[in-house]
Formats: sequence, structure tokens, C-alpha cells
Amino acid sequence: MVKMKTLTALKQQVADGNKLTVLTAYDATFAHRFSSLGVDIILVGDSLGMVIQGQDSTLPVTMEDMQYHMTAVARGNQGALLMADMPFNSYGTLEQCLANAGRLMQAGAHVVKLEGGAWLADQVVALSRAGIPTCLHLGLTPQSVNKFGGYKVQGRDDQAAQQMINDAITLVEAGADFILLECVPSALAKAITEAVSVPVIGIGAGKDTDAQVLVCYDMLGLTTHRLPRFVKNYMADNTNLDAAVSQYIDEVRSGAFPAPEHSYE
Repeated sequence: MVKMKTLTALKQQVADGNKLTVLTAYDATFAHRFSSLGVDIILVGDSLGMVIQGQDSTLPVTMEDMQYHMTAVARGNQGALLMADMPFNSYGTLEQCLANAGRLMQAGAHVVKLEGGAWLADQVVALSRAGIPTCLHLGLTPQSVNKFGGYKVQGRDDQAAQQMINDAITLVEAGADFILLECVPSALAKAITEAVSVPVIGIGAGKDTDAQVLVCYDMLGLTTHRLPRFVKNYMADNTNLDAAVSQYIDEVRSGAFPAPEHSYE
């Protein structure tokens, strides 16, 4: 019988001063390998639109896409906590949000992830009451790429930084179980991590968050696009997937990754 990692256990792991490791996966094979190697959380990300479907952004990804890939990952999982993205335009109203989050939970998710700030507090409250754990994604939120005018670092000025801190606090007070920060200055990520009582996952957010996440295709050097600054190609020094993933896990847990060259100031 596979022992599953629970939300409670992972929060205790962070409270004990240990870092959490997160990787994306979109199928049973990768989910089985990653979880067997000890990855704490597998994220079924809407990044599948770009790395699986060949789209220019995450926006075309549908609920049906997310359910399909979530089901496949759940079949292969060997104990990791499973997190699933709520795709673009799937959680604008409370009714829509509850219905779609329920579909992902029934497909095998343990946590759903939403992109946005304090305006999602009502959705977080409703999901929490329905027994659905949540992760709130702040900073560079890829579903808002057209609003941002591209993939840019967020929270560089004092006003934007304070707003992000306030948003994180509001969302945790509403019941969020995780915060995810993407492409924000390291000092801001550290301030948010210290300001909230739940684990903070970082991607391009420096070394002081409680966890790190990377897109698996990026960290395995399998993508054709130019890698973002925050990515380290773990296949560069390894000859197989298991060794690359094990090195990623070790470096996250030791604090060696991310290094300054993977972060923003």
C-alpha cells in the first residue's frame, strides 16, 4: 500500500524547516517516476498547453484537457500530493469555480490552483467550505499574459510589492493552503513567505520560499524554447532522468537551488 503525502504532513515538514520539492507532470509514466523518486508535490499544470499541445500560451487549455491529464497522473502516482491548475476562465463565478474544482478533485487532485489576488477570496472561502484545498498563484500569472503585455517579473516597485503581500495575507486568511510565487524579486518572496502561515512555493522567486517548482520538460532540457532564467537544466550533468530528478530534489532540500543566477533582485 502506497503511503500518500498529505497536506498536514507537508505543512509539518515545512514547520520542521524542510523544503518541499514540486515538479509538473502530465501523464502516468512521469508521475510514477517522479513520485517514486520522492518528489513531494506533482503539479498538473496548464503549462501542458505549451509543452504538450504546442500552444503559444496556457489560455487554450480546457477543463476537459485538465481532467484527462489529471486522471492519467493520478493513475501513475506513488504517494505525491497532487495539485491541478484551474484553467483560464474556469473560476470566474462561485458556481463555476465550485463545479470545475469538483471535477478536478474527482479526477484525482488533492489541491486546486487558481491564479489571482485578493479578488479571489470569495472563491477560496467557498472552496474551503466545500473541502477543497487551494493554492493561490501570485506574481507572474500566465493566464494574464495579455494583461501584463508579456512574461515579465512582477512586484518590482514598492506599491506592487506591498499589494502582493496584502493579497497573500488576505488569501491565506480566506483559507488558502498554499501560495505560489512566480517571477518576483527574491526579497519580496522572502517577505511574503515570512508574512503568511502556509507553505510558499517559488518559481523564479529566490531561495527563501518553502518549496520550489519547475516544469519537468524545462529541468530535463527537453524544451525547444529558450529556458527562463529561473530554470536549471538538470540533464546537463546527468545521463538519465532518475539522476537528474534526484539531483533536483537534493539541491532544493539543501538550498543549493535556486542559486542567485536563477533569481531576480
